[in-house]
Amino acid sequence: MKALRRRLFWKIYLTLLAGLLGSAFAMAALWWAVGETPKRRLEMLEAQIASEATALAGHAAEAEPAVGRLSAVVGADVALYERGGGLLAAHGTHARLVGDEAGGPRALWVLRTALPDGRTLLVSAHPTPGTRVARIAIFALLVAAFVGLAALPVTARLTRRLERLRSGLARWGEGDLRTRVDASGGDEVAALAHTFNIAAARIDALLDAQRRLLTNASHELRSPLARLRLAVDLWSARSAGSARDEIVRNLAELDALVEEILLSSRLEHDGARCARRENVDLLALAAEEAARVGAEVEGDSVSVLGETALLRRLLRNLLENGVAHGAPPIQVRAEPAGRLARIVVSDRGPGIPPQERQCVFEPFYRPRGRDERAGGWGLGLALVRQIAERHGGSAGCVEADRGGSCFVVEIPRDPSCTRARRLSAEGEPP
Repeated sequence: MKALRRRLFWKIYLTLLAGLLGSAFAMAALWWAVGETPKRRLEMLEAQIASEATALAGHAAEAEPAVGRLSAVVGADVALYERGGGLLAAHGTHARLVGDEAGGPRALWVLRTALPDGRTLLVSAHPTPGTRVARIAIFALLVAAFVGLAALPVTARLTRRLERLRSGLARWGEGDLRTRVDASGGDEVAALAHTFNIAAARIDALLDAQRRLLTNASHELRSPLARLRLAVDLWSARSAGSARDEIVRNLAELDALVEEILLSSRLEHDGARCARRENVDLLALAAEEAARVGAEVEGDSVSVLGETALLRRLLRNLLENGVAHGAPPIQVRAEPAGRLARIVVSDRGPGIPPQERQCVFEPFYRPRGRDERAGGWGLGLALVRQIAERHGGSAGCVEADRGGSCFVVEIPRDPSCTRARRLSAEGEPP
């Protein structure tokens, strides 16, 4: 039957059923133990009372001590009445209460014994007011503990497996595509884990194939590009003119594009793992890159722990983006911002509309209506965001104070710091 194969359902159902049955049996035992305790207690003490009662057949002067001894032996309240119903001796509050009126006791459970000389002995085992409530509370706690202990092993194992599955899914979602989860067992949790492992393996294989294709194609492109560059260099020695300059410029762009594709592929493959970390002074690095394009530099010295080559590429791409799509003056500022290091690159160009400030970080994004000959943003800004995220930071485009574009990168100064907040496309300039 299909329903019987739903083992997880049956585990939960049977656990609850066992808990309810255990509770029912425990409540029955509770009722029996609490409801019958005084009666059963008196019945068990009847033999003791009969053997001790012979000591009460003596004189009245000996009755009071004898009643006290009997009360201590049987652990109950005892009252001795004369033939006429008068109270002769008593020990205990309840025995005195039931002996206030001749003719019979008013307690719930009382053992009445007639002595050989005609006197009457009453033994009362009525509990104190708090005893019954205390017994019920104790047994209720025992029932709750029983149900909790009965359900604990199964539920703990189930939730532990679900937590491991959730943790594996979280790691996979954060970019560790090699993550696999434990698929042992034969229930729905194991089936879900097995399905996830299959899907993750397929996705990982597809991405690996895509990366290999991209890397191989990029490497294959470099060989003809190198031959073309050599041919153009040989030709340029004998020729001159704008055609030659255009060819050289296009070859340089192709070479840069291939290099960016290779770098992007490597960053995607390596994920967030940084290699060869070292202290990098962002202000000094910004000054070196700004000198290449004639940009202005300002700010304070601030260092981060990261990869120098990648951080240099980040700054170079931001500055070259300002040269290609903005207008002078191009400014770069590096400064500390609490636990973060902040890089701000701005220009005085036409700027970027608010609705496109996140889109420009997509690979090869081209704004609507832009002339194809003018090109798009290529991979430059996409690499900026990849490099920032590789260092635990973020990159964004915000509104500039005096027009133009303003790009902000924030990187934790301490690698153990949490990832820097992602700047909103509508954010304010720092």
